[in-house]
Amino acid sequence: MNDLARLRTPRPHRADAGRNFDAILAAARTAFTELGADAPLDEIARRAGVGIATLYRNFPTREQLIENVYITEVEAVAQAAVDGASLDPWGGLTRWLRRYVDYVGAKRALITGLNRDSATFQACRDELFAAGSPLLERAQRDGAVRPDVTIVDVMWLVSGVAGVGGDPDRREKVLAVALDGLRFTGGDKP
Repeated sequence: MNDLARLRTPRPHRADAGRNFDAILAAARTAFTELGADAPLDEIARRAGVGIATLYRNFPTREQLIENVYITEVEAVAQAAVDGASLDPWGGLTRWLRRYVDYVGAKRALITGLNRDSATFQACRDELFAAGSPLLERAQRDGAVRPDVTIVDVMWLVSGVAGVGGDPDRREKVLAVALDGLRFTGGDKP
């Protein structure tokens, strides 16, 4: 995994300031998911239980706050890939892809506030490819996944599934169909 921490706003060392920092990120994630990238910063501060000055002290610009929420999400998805490596190849890949679908939902709320040409956006994209590639390759070596797909193909596929309305049951059904399409069915395992 890459070190995205270099791109993140440093977390304060004092315990109370660190708790405020974490609360702001959690509140921002929820607010951005619910209200979009234009969620009012005073609403985020209120939800975090801090004053607006504390929010600005930690994240001087909206863009910084959005990028930090985005980095946090990407790191969680990358960690899910590490965790999935302890499962069987198919189980590890599908568990990670389900987590990736959840991430895409949060990303859609942030995307209008992200600079897609920024170093942060590019590093996060690279991190996701680097996190998922070993899981896909392991599942392909095991013969569980068709050999003609790349991590880019798979991520595009499940990103499309993530956009299936707000009904979680429908999304899960469509994801199951997509995952069935990834399975290797060519007879003998490669």
